[in-house]
Amino acid sequence: MHLSQRDGALDLLKWLALLSMLLDHLRYVGFSVDWLFVPGRLAFPWFCLAMAANLARDGSRKMEWRYLGWLLLFSAISEIPYRLYIPKPDTLNVMPTLALGLLVARGWQDSASISRLLALAALVAGAFFSDRLMFGFFGVLLPLAMLLIFRRPLYFSLLPGLVCLAANQWQVLLESARFGNCVAILGLATCLFAPVLGMFLLRHLRHLQPPAMRRWAYALYPAHFLLLLAARQLIA
Repeated sequence: MHLSQRDGALDLLKWLALLSMLLDHLRYVGFSVDWLFVPGRLAFPWFCLAMAANLARDGSRKMEWRYLGWLLLFSAISEIPYRLYIPKPDTLNVMPTLALGLLVARGWQDSASISRLLALAALVAGAFFSDRLMFGFFGVLLPLAMLLIFRRPLYFSLLPGLVCLAANQWQVLLESARFGNCVAILGLATCLFAPVLGMFLLRHLRHLQPPAMRRWAYALYPAHFLLLLAARQLIA
């Protein structure tokens, strides 16, 4: 799959991932909307797929360090809004997971010693701090899993779907699904097929031209926590 300099489908994927994340976090505003857990399962795999698309298009070290720098900066900025909004969080916000995932995927792509060493360090950190990372160790592996299937037939996207499923506490979902919980059943299916849907979008909707999502979009992550927190205070 060839990616142009400004890929409309890639921008669309990022916007849809952001929308999915917003829908997922609406569950904590105060309404009874547990079903939003289902579309929320699209957000993380689609952000990982967007990361893999950027790596596939421009794997330069300059891009890598710039991308990593922005992730680390907003990891720090986002942690306080994240903890103010999410009730009793037991993990860090999602950006440290994405930063480690970037290093792992880049280490596979680049044979330079520094890239391989950073990838190894990221794998060790992901394994050691899995309980503190959102989506855990398998979340760290997901960007690489996405990168590996970029130029393969669409059905190969089920493989990162399994990684996505493992990153989403599949044991809890599976146990609930066994008792007929519709949200859990649909959540399992969404985790499994999210990479397939995302890859289909990237391959077939490139003619669309949504607003370009540039560096300012990093600020949307902490900002949306603050906006939702304000909304919760208003309806409390």
